[in-house]
Amino acid sequence: MKEAMLYTKEENGAARCGMCRHTCLIRDGEKGICDVRINREGRLYSIFYGKPIAVAVDPVEKKPLFHFMPGTKTLSIATRGCNFHCDFCQNSDISQFKGGSNDELSGSEFTPTKIVAAANSGRAKSISYTYTEPTVFFEYAYDTARLAKESGLGNIFVTNGYMTRDAIDAISPFLDAANIDLKSFRNDTYRSVIGARLDGVLDSIKYMKSTGIWIEITTLVIPGMNDSEAELSDVANFIVETGRDIPWHISRFTPRYKMSDRQPTPIKTLQRAHEIGKKAGLKYIYIGNLPGDSSETTFCAACGFQLIERCRYEITLNNVPHDGNCPKCGAKVDGIMLKTKS
Repeated sequence: MKEAMLYTKEENGAARCGMCRHTCLIRDGEKGICDVRINREGRLYSIFYGKPIAVAVDPVEKKPLFHFMPGTKTLSIATRGCNFHCDFCQNSDISQFKGGSNDELSGSEFTPTKIVAAANSGRAKSISYTYTEPTVFFEYAYDTARLAKESGLGNIFVTNGYMTRDAIDAISPFLDAANIDLKSFRNDTYRSVIGARLDGVLDSIKYMKSTGIWIEITTLVIPGMNDSEAELSDVANFIVETGRDIPWHISRFTPRYKMSDRQPTPIKTLQRAHEIGKKAGLKYIYIGNLPGDSSETTFCAACGFQLIERCRYEITLNNVPHDGNCPKCGAKVDGIMLKTKS
């Protein structure tokens, strides 16, 4: 365990967590909504600091990030726990849990120094804090990200976007990119299916964008939940208002967790969402969880020239020069290090 960042001591030994927008008031001996931050005698602690439940080398495209160092590897880490309780969670085995001892629920000891060394030895160009929610293991991510930055590695958050502005301010000097889930554009859905509020996510997206962190947004399109034309249009229009250069990943739902009775997203629905994004004015729109689909390709937003071709998580063609401009028309291609050295 490690003492938490961003909390205040309250009356009667309670602690107010300031890491995410739940701002839990946690009494002595109790945990927050995430179930991984505990109050011990008036001090708040992160339970699983340095004990990841998952460590793996992934293509950065798997996050998904298509405009950040394409074709490179990223070392992905996660601890248990999440501050959301999505009925459709894709990683519920590690994000959603209750009870058990700390030893049963944590992984092996893996210090920030060891994580950075593993990234370098695995020829990763970045470290991703992913699979669950980096906000709930923020202290571990923060210490690792600081060392990673000193080592010349990039840092990536794959997040639900519910962290506070204070948390964003703390991590922003070390964070290069983030993929943020925008799960719905209806507050009722966020409250009933996820256990959060929409406005907090929207504010985090705007604020993170304003700090200069490269962001991409993912929407898992779920039949009967967020797949109406009106709602998809609201999502697309919000992204346009925040920044037309933000890539939108429209991801296909497959039955999981408490929504295992639902059908996968029809391909026509995903294609309709893609058209909605184009009509709204987005420059980069991708369909995910649909292997081999041509919508994984990056085209120049100005002239339509094919820039980066992908097959699943592999780059099969990269026509972007090192100057980051379209080789055909010279227009800027939005992103970071779109052509990297192997």
